[in-house]
Amino acid sequence: MPRTTDARPRAIATAQRLFRIQGYTATGLTQILEESGAPKGSFYFHFPRGKAQLAEEAIDNYVANRIAVLREISANTTGDALNFVHQLFRTFAAEMVASDFQYGCLMQNLANELPALDAELTKRVARGFAESTEIIAEHFKGCGFAPARASATAAALVAALEGARTIARLERTPAVFEALAEVSAQRWVAPGGDGLQTE
Repeated sequence: MPRTTDARPRAIATAQRLFRIQGYTATGLTQILEESGAPKGSFYFHFPRGKAQLAEEAIDNYVANRIAVLREISANTTGDALNFVHQLFRTFAAEMVASDFQYGCLMQNLANELPALDAELTKRVARGFAESTEIIAEHFKGCGFAPARASATAAALVAALEGARTIARLERTPAVFEALAEVSAQRWVAPGGDGLQTE
């Protein structure tokens, strides 16, 4: 019976962490191997295409986790657009604080390096943003938003969350998340606002 190891998940977790902190181009395979503790031979057994394949799996893992968080927040705030928005900003802010403001969004970091990415990585990043935005839009539809407005509000909210990460990393404070939560609640999803379906 073959011996099982945790080399593969450790490599994926390490790559995901490093890509979030320092980006794709600045993260070398040697650093990933050293910090994950994965032997080189074992690494290429699991990832025969090397760093690109590892990045694909790191993106998939990150997107799956992100979607699970969004679905959980949505389930906990069913029919409540205001609370949903506040919970989103609070969750993203808490993650930034927990990482000591080191972690950016893996997808955003890679999107900023598009010239260095191959087509498959680019497609995965784009799909991750699209799937995240769709989950948020579906929540707003469930709150009574017209479909077009739900999609537009979701896209704006995703952009706001990603921008907030960048500013929070620079300023080392979650204040921007709190400010955006208030603006979003007042301008985009306030009860009776133009985001809601009207007859």
